[in-house]
Amino acid sequence: MTKLRERKNNRKAVLESLYGAVEHNRPEVSGSVLRAELDLPDEDLSAACVYLADEGLIDVEWTSHRTPAAVSLTHVGVRLMEELEEEQEEEREEEREQQDVRERTERSRSGD
Repeated sequence: MTKLRERKNNRKAVLESLYGAVEHNRPEVSGSVLRAELDLPDEDLSAACVYLADEGLIDVEWTSHRTPAAVSLTHVGVRLMEELEEEQEEEREEEREQQDVRERTERSRSGD
């Protein structure tokens, strides 16, 4: 059985891959492309897709073998990924500002 951390990482990887596809004007990704890109076994990819679909973040077209044939982000999934991207940008900006303050402090201490 896959550990919780691995399952969360698999779900995150699926969302990030689909969001990247949306950014490149590919609203839908085939299950085989997603599987190959993420290097996930069918069982793990299917489990991630079931969870994310149940959460309303993705839409999945299933094969007769219950593996993803095609996967796409829902509007809710796109909004979630945009929010996460904005949060990451804000964190990077805060880190840059803190680094600038440290550098100015070091320069003032050294007499520059």
